[in-house]
Amino acid sequence: MCGIAGGMGKDGRPPSPEILGKLTDALRRRGPDGDGQHVADHVGLVHTRLAIIDLEHGNQPFVSSEGVALVANGEIYNDLELRQGLTESAFQTGSDNESILHLYLKRGFEFAEDLSGMYAAALYDPRCQSLVLARDPFGIKPLYTVETDDGFWFASEPQALIAAGVVIAEENEQARDQLLALQYTCGSETAFRNIKRVEPGETLVVRAGRIINRLHVDPLLKHEPFDGCPVKNFDRLWMSAVNRHRRSDTPYGLFLSGGVDSAAVLAAMAKLEDRPVVAYTASFVGGDFHHELDQARVVAKAAGADHRAIEITAADFWADLPEMVACMDDPVADYAIVPTFALAKVAKEDVKVILTGEGGDEIFAGYGRYRAGLRPWPFQKKPWLRNSLGKTNVLRCQSENWREDIDQSEREFKKNDWSKLQALQALDIAYWLPNDLLMKVDRCLMAHGLEGRVPFLDRDLAAFGFNSADGDKVKGRLGKQMVRHWLAKEMPEAQPYSKKRGFSVPVGYWIGQQGKALAPLVSKQAGVAAICNTEAVHQMFVNMTPATEFPAWQLLFYALWHQVHMTGLPRNGSVFEVLSQR
Repeated sequence: MCGIAGGMGKDGRPPSPEILGKLTDALRRRGPDGDGQHVADHVGLVHTRLAIIDLEHGNQPFVSSEGVALVANGEIYNDLELRQGLTESAFQTGSDNESILHLYLKRGFEFAEDLSGMYAAALYDPRCQSLVLARDPFGIKPLYTVETDDGFWFASEPQALIAAGVVIAEENEQARDQLLALQYTCGSETAFRNIKRVEPGETLVVRAGRIINRLHVDPLLKHEPFDGCPVKNFDRLWMSAVNRHRRSDTPYGLFLSGGVDSAAVLAAMAKLEDRPVVAYTASFVGGDFHHELDQARVVAKAAGADHRAIEITAADFWADLPEMVACMDDPVADYAIVPTFALAKVAKEDVKVILTGEGGDEIFAGYGRYRAGLRPWPFQKKPWLRNSLGKTNVLRCQSENWREDIDQSEREFKKNDWSKLQALQALDIAYWLPNDLLMKVDRCLMAHGLEGRVPFLDRDLAAFGFNSADGDKVKGRLGKQMVRHWLAKEMPEAQPYSKKRGFSVPVGYWIGQQGKALAPLVSKQAGVAAICNTEAVHQMFVNMTPATEFPAWQLLFYALWHQVHMTGLPRNGSVFEVLSQR
């Protein structure tokens, strides 16, 4: 796992050493183990390394004998298989990322079609004066671009582009409206005007500082139905996926909740390991909260894991939230950043790689909203209609277009030969998964120099899960049927048929406790005051109710995000100290 950045000048000159140095410094947390640069013609590439595989020889950039250079962030899980088909290539290292370079030399711009893994990659090919950028099909790894009068720039994080001075921090109002409605933003647009995302599965070809071609790899690959028992097929693919995600020359562990997905990861890891799996679980103290620590302990004991429970208090929340928001430069107002950040803060002392359960609900249809969407008319419910902040009286002007991207995709997905369930899954895979869940994992772990891996998004497993019959995924009131059947056999202590409760974080309770102190700070923060009725926001925080807990969290998150990333004020200190700055 690493940070990458660079640029292509339009005037025939490469980016200045000063800019490349600033990009390197801004991405240091993503790659604390080393850095490298490559400058050729009018292109400069930057890499900061988090060493995971081939610790001694895997430094980047990689440069071929033809002068083609690569910087990449991620893991290629079919690296060993690719090497078997690239016997004529002159590999110099054991790094899995090097296979990207040799695959490009063999296949050209369509190289990403053969990759299985998580990656954001940049290649410069002097033979055709082309800069090539690629992002994995599920969007596990991030990549951002900027086009300016001087040229074309890219980086693993927007903050690096801003810190390097190639673009200034200006707010994208449409993306802001999406953030406040959905808790994340959609598509290629980011919260920063002029900074774009490379979308999941995209390969961009850039010449003379402008994008000239876009190719796309679909994450939802079709395949012929497997013969035999679905659970047996799941077992084979799941064990293979987890085994590939264990490839590392450094210690690794697991984030364990009490849910089905992380329990399935632990059960598979325990079968494959010859020593106890290190597993981390968050718990919340200082109130009567539902958390999953007790169930996680049962599962960890059954697997013989080295289980470590991390307590999170209200004091931790108020002290650490500004730093969490600072690392979420591409903002995600998801409660789950709190435990994810806290676990990463502790886990970095022991391991460099963390496996998580993200993707299980999307690939194997675990969410209740799928069943709600499958109900007969008029009882069915469309997903992603909730706009909790829009239902309050705090906004001066209601946005009408925050759901446009999702509406367009819904129309497009109806044209496919998918079932209604698959269309619902595809919507989450296109929006919720890359822009919320995977963004949260990437930023919270990379803030602490940790690599996050998501085995449910293994290419073969995901194709199998998405294309399986609806009845093999959802029966009655329970989704993820194959996962539950497998877990019931492999680890019945996980109670896989118990009702899904979701992951509860007591953010609303903590905000309510400090509502009177927060009211003037949030309501008068520049970003909030620009779009909200100040007195209405003040009253929301003073008179908190269960119905306004989540809207209050959205505004608190946005106030901190705007304070740090737009106003540019220091993020050091507690929530109250940061918001007190003017």
